[in-house]
Amino acid sequence: MVKWNLNWVNRSDIIKVISRRCSLPGGSARLQARRNISFPAYGWLQEESGKAMTPFREIRSLGIMGGTFDPIHYGHLVTAEAARCTFGLERVLFVPSFRPPHKPDREISDKEHRYLMTVLATVTNPYFGVSRVEIDRPGFSYTVDTLRELRRQYPGTELFFVTGADAILEICTWQDPPALLKMCHFIAATRPGYPLNGLKRLERELGKGVKQRIHRFEVPALAISSTDIRDRVRHGRPIKYLVPESVEHYIYKHGLYRHDGEPREKDQPGANHTRQRNRCDHV
Repeated sequence: MVKWNLNWVNRSDIIKVISRRCSLPGGSARLQARRNISFPAYGWLQEESGKAMTPFREIRSLGIMGGTFDPIHYGHLVTAEAARCTFGLERVLFVPSFRPPHKPDREISDKEHRYLMTVLATVTNPYFGVSRVEIDRPGFSYTVDTLRELRRQYPGTELFFVTGADAILEICTWQDPPALLKMCHFIAATRPGYPLNGLKRLERELGKGVKQRIHRFEVPALAISSTDIRDRVRHGRPIKYLVPESVEHYIYKHGLYRHDGEPREKDQPGANHTRQRNRCDHV
């Protein structure tokens, strides 16, 4: 397996290598090449300028950006960077999901496609990282399981889960809401001028500590959605300036979203279907 020492590898070189490896002939060869590239999130120790940065495992505050990322777009990136700056987060970790529980009937692109698009979109920002914690775990991707694993990986780090305000207001439908609020803070992104209504209802259902754990902040009103991007590609409309250029090239190179025959994720046998409460995602 290729292990990157990102202290010494230029990020543009990483993108070139990904592009070459993902262009190998044959579907199985391409998939194997993608799986053989490992990007440890805590490996980004150095900025472009050469200034030393704190390793991921030693940071005090970590933002978590969960989602399907099918595909990742500028709305995700703008929200993540705005949250990092507003709340003083030392890093933001993007966590592509394996199988979102709130979308059980929707076919989604192969997990390795979504993982690599997320890497391509975030690799130029030294404060961003990408985790495989969900896509390597079979079954539905419950946020409570992910947070438990991240707390194990980053002991002593304060966690901030970044998502849309609409999803936050549905937190009572997620798996084990009290445990979620105990393990991390939630950052609810809203468009400018849109208040976060519904907190009083959450207080009645989850207790008075909700206000101390849920934080609202405004981001630019970017009306970008992964659903719209998939639809644009399917109908031959442009997606330039909606996604990073590297992601745009990746989508076209691999023919994603053009027809119903593209590689899709299938729920694995033995997945736990008995847990009814799920995570509401913002993508």
